[in-house]
Amino acid sequence: MSRHEGHRRWTRTVVAVDGPAGSGKSSVSRATARALGYAFLDTGAGYRALTWLALERGVDLDDASSVEALMDSWDFRISTHPSDTRVSVDGTDVTDAIREPRVSSSVSSVARVPNVRLRLNELFRDLLDAPGEPGVVAEGRDITTVVAPDATVRVLLTASEAVRLRRRGLELTDVGAEDLARQVTERDRRDSLVADFMTAAEGVETLDSSELDFDETVAALVAVIRRVSAEKTGV
Repeated sequence: MSRHEGHRRWTRTVVAVDGPAGSGKSSVSRATARALGYAFLDTGAGYRALTWLALERGVDLDDASSVEALMDSWDFRISTHPSDTRVSVDGTDVTDAIREPRVSSSVSSVARVPNVRLRLNELFRDLLDAPGEPGVVAEGRDITTVVAPDATVRVLLTASEAVRLRRRGLELTDVGAEDLARQVTERDRRDSLVADFMTAAEGVETLDSSELDFDETVAALVAVIRRVSAEKTGV
């Protein structure tokens, strides 16, 4: 898909947030959605849910056609309430299961399948434009360039590598420093094969949180959203 195929006239405010592993884009986006009274969409959960299903059914993740075929009949559902984001596949709640190490270590293989990305991106666009809250904050790979290139506000949330490693270390307390660095570097390397999330595209705001704590980062993102929205609407 070219970066222009995702253009759509949105019926509500759409905020797209991308960034490298450990940048805090998921937790910050969720908190920002709560602060603004917006919905929240974790697009990565879609890839994780499909990965979970493939693993459960013993599908070869290197067989792109078999992985894609799972989408022909799966029933994927995700709530967009920022305080209660639940994910289910074929009626099974997989909210916690999709965060298991076996899924985390395999999801990049699924995300590299072109047709999987095409189909999930269209599903994400429908969720972004769903009726409900006045706006939605969505985070994930290539959300600012492919999924929603015409989002009201597009932000690349980043931080220095040292800060990102420290933050991931606080989340993964049972992982040693060397293993952690290898995990983050490898995650970025794999994901960079299908999305450029280290450089802000034209029109995308860059928010560097290296010197900010969590609450300050949320406040900064809220400020960016309000400023850019006001610039576009004149309000």
